[in-house]
Amino acid sequence: MAKRSRRNHSPAFKAKVALAAVRGDRTLAELAEQFAVHPNQIQDWKKQLVAKAENVFGAAVADAATHEQVQQKLHAKIGQLTMEKDFLANALGPVR
Repeated sequence: MAKRSRRNHSPAFKAKVALAAVRGDRTLAELAEQFAVHPNQIQDWKKQLVAKAENVFGAAVADAATHEQVQQKLHAKIGQLTMEKDFLANALGPVR
């Protein structure tokens, strides 16, 4: 018996199979036969989809908050560097 090589499925394929499992109009055995994937793998993908579904709708809010924090830190750093530059320019006097 020939050993089958390990297959890597694309995220789009996994999503398609997991959504079919969530719909529930076919059994896992039927889906496994249709997509040529083990039923346990379909069950794992389904669990992952259900567990991470909230991130689909909340990711934009989290990304916006993170972006705002990074922007505030950068503005503070710009202000600090501007003050240091002005201080050193005054302390050293005119450039020759």
